[in-house]
Amino acid sequence: MSKALIIGAGGVGSVVTQKCASAPEAFAEIMLASRTLDKCEKIKALTGRPIRTARVDADRSAEVVALIRDFAPDVVINVALPYQDLAIMDACLETGVDYLDTANYEPPDEAKFCYKWQWDYHERFRKRGVMAVLGCGFDPGVTNIFCAHALKHHFDAIRTIDIRDCNAGDHGRAFATNFNPEINIREITQRGKYWERGRWRETDPLAVHETFDFPEVGPKEAYLLYHEELESLVKHIPGLERIRFWMTFGQQYLTHLRVLENVGMTRIDPVRFEGHDIVPIKFLKALLPDPASLAAGYKGKTCIGCWIEGVKDGRPRAYSVYNVCDHAACYREVGAQAISYTTGVPAMIGALLMVTGAWRGAGVFNVEQLDPDPFMEKLPVYGLPWRERVS
Repeated sequence: MSKALIIGAGGVGSVVTQKCASAPEAFAEIMLASRTLDKCEKIKALTGRPIRTARVDADRSAEVVALIRDFAPDVVINVALPYQDLAIMDACLETGVDYLDTANYEPPDEAKFCYKWQWDYHERFRKRGVMAVLGCGFDPGVTNIFCAHALKHHFDAIRTIDIRDCNAGDHGRAFATNFNPEINIREITQRGKYWERGRWRETDPLAVHETFDFPEVGPKEAYLLYHEELESLVKHIPGLERIRFWMTFGQQYLTHLRVLENVGMTRIDPVRFEGHDIVPIKFLKALLPDPASLAAGYKGKTCIGCWIEGVKDGRPRAYSVYNVCDHAACYREVGAQAISYTTGVPAMIGALLMVTGAWRGAGVFNVEQLDPDPFMEKLPVYGLPWRERVS
């Protein structure tokens, strides 16, 4: 039995904590830490277990080091902000504790995310004998593992991958984001990018779109984005000729987003206002609903998966693997909406595989580098059943 330190008390942190608490055979002790202690205490009340809580500023590596030394966890599960990844990795490196996160590092002053900053830690983690697992949410995370599973069991070679993320739910708000508004808006307002024939190709933001018929959801308009799992899958899936990422958006959402962009509310640089510097997107975040508050009235489903083409036994093969998740069912189980649920459950499973020895290694790893089989086996056990189709 092991000890888990969870950093981050938002919607995803709540799901991770409750799911870890449901597996006492793996996680004998749990600590939940955040800058806001009150959030930790509210989540603690949902678990039904005597977990510990603590206040920590995850921007300050020294505070995380002190917390790790006090609690002595076997794994640190980072579900805080992507800006804080490196500070938490530094703390794990100093204390010799395994690390797992759900989203790659992003500098606060630049709308750019990539794995290079974290991949640069590989040798230091390897020499320290410590394991870091990156991007173990749903996308990235489960989608990467879907690809590794497909390569292991269904293909001799994969040629193309289309990762598609559909949220067909309705939260009843005029405009809201399903996870941290600042991170969400920074992500989708960047230029689109995909890999094809040996190089990256760029598009204007949200300029490329298609109608796709999602299983159990129906036809939805999906827009091409750049997403972090593309970077690691290009590196780790040999012979890949093309990979793209698509996400659905409703027209009401896109209209609000365009207006906010046009008036400058999505800017990430400081603006002088009444003698103070404010960052418009941070101010917008304060005005928008907390994503966790959407859960109670959320209806509908998500469908996220991979549509893959390649070769098996010398013949062309098409394969799809996906999960469908119901917002209302997630709320009944853990008081969360499906976006938090589909991110939090994989993080818990990844940590469980680390502490039980199913995933081991020294260095920094993306999940597709690890054995997909035990993860795929655990997904339906902890609430994310998957379906596949082969043709």
